[in-house]
Amino acid sequence: MIAARPALGAVAALFLAVALPRVAARPADPAEASPVYGVRLPPGYRDWKLISVAQENGKTNDIRAILGNDIAVKAFRAGTRPFPDGATIVRLAWRYQSSPRNDAVFPAPQSFVAGAPTNVQVSVKDARRYASSGGWGYGQFEGGEANRDETLTRSCVACHTKLPKSADLVFTDYAR
Repeated sequence: MIAARPALGAVAALFLAVALPRVAARPADPAEASPVYGVRLPPGYRDWKLISVAQENGKTNDIRAILGNDIAVKAFRAGTRPFPDGATIVRLAWRYQSSPRNDAVFPAPQSFVAGAPTNVQVSVKDARRYASSGGWGYGQFEGGEANRDETLTRSCVACHTKLPKSADLVFTDYAR
């Protein structure tokens, strides 16, 4: 048993000498984080709980699913405002389109479904880190990549600040 420890130590040392510098030296992909706030797509966000759905007409013409991490969902359900730090809300959007396949079953055209995906927007609550934007950091992602347009990213807070203070800069209410 004692002879095995030096061998194990040698393997660990070899790993640290060869593999670790490659991992540590790997530059971060700049497309992973949004500009301005540095928000990233949260791992596993598509498995989060549904908070609500929404539809935007006009130029946007999309249908949306609003999801939240456990912190956000707990705050939504309890009506807690302001949201606690760590709350993360994700809005997935798709083109809103009619469904000829579904309409063929119904007596009149009436079915609309999610079409092509448009983007994913992420809002992260961290009162200290994002103090200048009301405690929220924002990011928009298309095809899994952060939209690099700083003007677009900065425009998020401009719309959110139009909400009543009691909303804590969040458009969505919990759908019961």
